Amino acid sequence: MTYILVSAAWLVAGAWLYKFVEAAFGFRKVPDLAMPEYDRTPDMSPAIVVIVPARNEEGDIAECLGSLLGQDYANLRVIAVDDRSTDAAGAIMDRLAEQAGGRLDVLHIEELPAGWLGKTHALAMAARAALKRYDPEYLLFTDGDVIFEPSILRRTLIRAMETGADHFVVMPTTIAKTVGEGGVLSFLQVISLWAVRPWRVSDPNAKRDAIGVGAFNLVRGKAYRQMGGFDAMPMEVLEDLYLGRRIKWAGLRQEVAIAPGMVRVHWATGARGIVNGTTKNIFAVFRFRPALLLAAAAGVLLASVGPAAFTVFAATRAAGVVGLAAVFGIYAISARANRISPLYALTFPLAGIIVVYAMLRSMFVTVRNRGVVWRGTFYRLDELRRGMVRPSR
Repeated sequence: MTYILVSAAWLVAGAWLYKFVEAAFGFRKVPDLAMPEYDRTPDMSPAIVVIVPARNEEGDIAECLGSLLGQDYANLRVIAVDDRSTDAAGAIMDRLAEQAGGRLDVLHIEELPAGWLGKTHALAMAARAALKRYDPEYLLFTDGDVIFEPSILRRTLIRAMETGADHFVVMPTTIAKTVGEGGVLSFLQVISLWAVRPWRVSDPNAKRDAIGVGAFNLVRGKAYRQMGGFDAMPMEVLEDLYLGRRIKWAGLRQEVAIAPGMVRVHWATGARGIVNGTTKNIFAVFRFRPALLLAAAAGVLLASVGPAAFTVFAATRAAGVVGLAAVFGIYAISARANRISPLYALTFPLAGIIVVYAMLRSMFVTVRNRGVVWRGTFYRLDELRRGMVRPSR
């Protein structure tokens, strides 16, 4: 038994040490758009249309749209979509449009067609309008609670044009207002490195290292048309992620960058808010397969609680210390992009437990209710499964 425990401890420690070394060298390859070399104006000034779907975002939408209209890039239009809001979000959009000098269009959705998820429908409808009215070279898909620094679009276009990217993701800086938020968000960013290695995203042969982020998905108009856009995935819960995956699977060029503090988003209030907010989509990450989620939950629990637990026993203490040191190192590396203190590594075991609880809760609630409620609409589990995007090789 002691041999098995020691072996398990060193296996976990070795895995984290490997990931630390990989991240230490890998993140050097991820460009930082905040650097002075990107503070230039793109040649030819390609047209870009930013699409912002929002439902009941009256508290955030004005700041989001204001930050987009305040960009220091001229060839820019914004399309805001009021997706059946029951608050003042739509009225705020209309007021801002009146003041925007023709740079902001507002679309109002009153009813959701059958066979569509609300957000996916809003994105698809706005993209159709953007391509028909303006035929832009680039489309940027974002969310109604994201805040943009004035030069970020210009800087992004510099890098996207230099690399010939068909799809460009800027990793957002998550705003942590409480200790609970900081602990859970930093944990999610660290543990996500096991699913996607940002430094491999640009490698066309690294098919599993595909990325898509709802806060900043910049897509070349030609590539969007080629993929069929969101019209080809009307019932995909993880529409941002699978837009990126479909682009990568098709062999198109994908790029990712960090830009600390330049694309900011506040996910939810407190750890409880994050858990509640992810109930609808964590199970979808595992394609609504209970066995896959349970296996992943066991792995996350071992990887997060294991190193601290191993320090309790003399036989495994050294392995536990090595594992915790490697984890702290990854937190320090991640802090460069997320601006969350690496001291949140101290909450690593507790955050792991919270995330495992969120995973199990998402599965339990979805299976119990035989579906999920999203943007005020109930979707049956069987139709969500049928609407999942399948890998294409």
